[in-house]
Amino acid sequence: MEVLSAAIEFQFAHSLTVLQFENLKREMKVTQEKLPSSQIGLNIEIDAEVSKKTYEKVVQNLARTANIPGFRKGKVPRQILIQRLGSERVKAAALEEILQNAVDAAIKQEKIDALGNYQVEPSFEQLINSFQPEQSVSFKVAVDVPPTVGLSEYRNLTIKAEEVLYDEAQLEQYLSQKQSELATLVPVENRPAQQDDTVIVDYETFEATESGEKGEPIADLKADEYKVELVEDRLISGMLEGLVGMSPGEVKDVLVSFPADYPRTELASKDVIFTFSLKEIKAKELPNLDDDFASEISEHETFEELKKSLQEDFQKRAQDSTTENIHLAILDELVKSTEIELPETLIEQETQAVLTQTAMQMEQYGLDVNKLFTKENLPKLKANARPDAIKKLKEKLILEEIGKTEKLTVDPADLQEKIEQVKQELADRQVDDNRLRSYLEGELLSQKTLEWLQEVAQVELLPPGSTTAESEEAAAVDTIDVKAEQTT
Repeated sequence: MEVLSAAIEFQFAHSLTVLQFENLKREMKVTQEKLPSSQIGLNIEIDAEVSKKTYEKVVQNLARTANIPGFRKGKVPRQILIQRLGSERVKAAALEEILQNAVDAAIKQEKIDALGNYQVEPSFEQLINSFQPEQSVSFKVAVDVPPTVGLSEYRNLTIKAEEVLYDEAQLEQYLSQKQSELATLVPVENRPAQQDDTVIVDYETFEATESGEKGEPIADLKADEYKVELVEDRLISGMLEGLVGMSPGEVKDVLVSFPADYPRTELASKDVIFTFSLKEIKAKELPNLDDDFASEISEHETFEELKKSLQEDFQKRAQDSTTENIHLAILDELVKSTEIELPETLIEQETQAVLTQTAMQMEQYGLDVNKLFTKENLPKLKANARPDAIKKLKEKLILEEIGKTEKLTVDPADLQEKIEQVKQELADRQVDDNRLRSYLEGELLSQKTLEWLQEVAQVELLPPGSTTAESEEAAAVDTIDVKAEQTT
């Protein structure tokens, strides 16, 4: 028979009646102790009479429901029933009911805010082996409870964060990209191909010998009238350099090296000779940055209106990025200075939330989630997600505790507006209104708490890239220290 594994986890499956609860209170002894990792230990002793009554009830239930060949249901002699089912199976069923009822009653009696699952000691197998229906049952249960957040001083934090500055080049790059998207291709004569041109070529390919000569042809790697954009970083190594400078009617052999991660594995890390025959050169004719251009890419009627709007947008993005850096620095400082022990139940839940969010992002990118989230990959995925989950969980609990301490609340109108916005975004999905409201209220309250912490903190804004440089310098110092210790 299959016996439940060691350190088994039970769900609180039973809801005891008031009478059952009062009876169990009289028939069991409970003491509690504080355990690490935000757990409460309950030492429980069940009276022998309860053990015997529960065992007898289980035997009677099995007698009514068990299918034993040669006997009608409810007519199986007791000894034959136990013999056919196995005494260990019967004891396991009785013991499971004793544990479920006893733990449920003990949690109510001790007024413990339990989070869900619990672990039993000794193991379930050991309890079965020692279980005698006429004797009392003693065991210990470790129950996960909400963690205590030991806040340190948070009202006057000293924070360093990088300031993100608006750069006019961002605006120019955006406009240039839009110009390129709206450009028309016009034929070019009387000059060779240049970078950023588009060329039309016929090509065929050959394996490259060790001496760099043409080897065997690669039959399925050839094309006619093929359009190639001569843009850096978009072409395989060697191709751009080979095509730039060619003129219409010219034929040229170009040695190309395929990268190691090329999707066609038979070509990865391979040198191939392309024989290009250039047919035509076309250059991009960019539209003017005028009112027509503005109305083409936006709702603005004039180019000046468009430019002003884009400047304001990029400036706001820079301000938002600076605020985000400040908030991240605040959270890092709070996590470092706050004492908090996390129960495994919450870590598991948060890890699952991180994986769910990852899966949703993959779906948005059009990736096949089922290929990554396989039974074999899941343990590794959970292990990789766990540190991020622990950090997120600590940040959330700390902000909740600060918000509670400072009596911060969310504006109902803001909450309702956010709910409507998210519902529109998730219009194609079923949404639990209560869970959505609770989640968004928590998100808005966390944001409000971060804004409050920013107001009362001493914030020093640093030049862009300075914190990255500091991190690299610190990492270099750590490396030197480690090497020094190893030498010593």
